[in-house]
Amino acid sequence: MPRPPNPDVRARLLATGGQVIHSRGFNGSGVQDITAAAGVPKGSFYNYFDSKEAFAIELLEQYWLNIESRHFPLLRDASQAPATRLARFFRALADDHGQHHYAQGCLVGNLSLELATDSDDARRRLMQLFQRWEDALTDCVAALSHIGTGDRARDLAGVLIEAWEGAVLRAKVQRNREPYLRFERLVLPKLLA
Repeated sequence: MPRPPNPDVRARLLATGGQVIHSRGFNGSGVQDITAAAGVPKGSFYNYFDSKEAFAIELLEQYWLNIESRHFPLLRDASQAPATRLARFFRALADDHGQHHYAQGCLVGNLSLELATDSDDARRRLMQLFQRWEDALTDCVAALSHIGTGDRARDLAGVLIEAWEGAVLRAKVQRNREPYLRFERLVLPKLLA
């Protein structure tokens, strides 16, 4: 009789295996790499996840929940002006990337490039995550009195994400903070003016 799944093993697979995928990419990481990093037998992986793709989808959700819990409160801090909230939020994301010398980039962006064309399930999850991000930014952008609510706030939120992900990609290649600094210095003020 097989042992019941252990939630600690599942959490370890997501934590350490997530680091493997974030640093090597989805296609550059095998189940063997994920399980070796977690210190569990390869066959155990399938007790917790139906496939490597299912693992990546769960990993994306965990990654994004972490971003939401740590950084979304910055967007809702009513003691700060909306433009300040946005700058603080993106600065916090850049600080996260700096912990890995800008080499890993954003897991959502990375897996968008690797999975969106090959996996409808992953693409749907990515769309949901981008929508949650856009909703949070829209609320903050709409608080700028000269922009207001509606399509303009949503459009600006979408463009902020698109510009940000471009800065992330460039920082990953350059391995420095300069693209983030340009985003903060040029993109944020222009888009929110």
